[in-house]
Amino acid sequence: MSSSFDSGKGTGKADEAVRVQTADSTCNAAAALTGKDSSRRQFLQLTVGSTLVGAATVAGMELAGARPLLAQSNLSPDAALQELMDGNRRFISGRLTSFEEDLTILKQKTIDKQEPFASVLACADSRVPVELLFDQSIGHVFVTRVAGNVVTPEIIASLEYGAAVLGTEVILVMGHANCGAVKATIQAKEVPGQISALYPHIQPAVDQAGPDLEATTKANAKIQAALLRQASTVIAGMLKEKKLKVVAGYYDIGTGVVTILG
Repeated sequence: MSSSFDSGKGTGKADEAVRVQTADSTCNAAAALTGKDSSRRQFLQLTVGSTLVGAATVAGMELAGARPLLAQSNLSPDAALQELMDGNRRFISGRLTSFEEDLTILKQKTIDKQEPFASVLACADSRVPVELLFDQSIGHVFVTRVAGNVVTPEIIASLEYGAAVLGTEVILVMGHANCGAVKATIQAKEVPGQISALYPHIQPAVDQAGPDLEATTKANAKIQAALLRQASTVIAGMLKEKKLKVVAGYYDIGTGVVTILG
């Protein structure tokens, strides 16, 4: 796991209270889930091969013709999730279309605005290239990343902004194979700096499914997704109105396949 962490002092009692409340909500989410199943174009073409070798062992990459651009406001939550999964299938098969869309999207003035159709909370791991593995381009996916794909007040605020202001229709909380943050929490070894600050967020998943790494990673994704549904009144309200969908997923870095966990 490669991450950088500030070494400064605490941010004050008020912020600490929010973080304690979030940690408590994490435990509640875990309890609720216990027992359930767990050019720019030239540059991209030069780098995509090496990226895929590390991410999905995909051979014979082809760039298919550009797809019609989607208007995110016309997508239902289910359709938004389907668009992500269709993109993942293109990624697995090596028939990417997103690279052909870049210049078109730029011409449509994404410099002035953004209209993503989906939000993804992913791990900071360098082997998890979110836009690439869903075959999406500039302005399509609102991405938040933190080691262990854990929910914090800052992550909640970001995803609320994506849903309530930008209009994203689905939030995918995605864990991945061989996650260093989950592995470190299972091992509970002494670590330098503030890396251990991740442990309390992931510990409920360890309690539920540890020490199996894959099972714990999947449990963590489901717990964090449940926490989003519970801890954010904005997200909860949009879910109730069926304007938004929150799901957990798991990315296999060996095959490139993303599986929806529920």
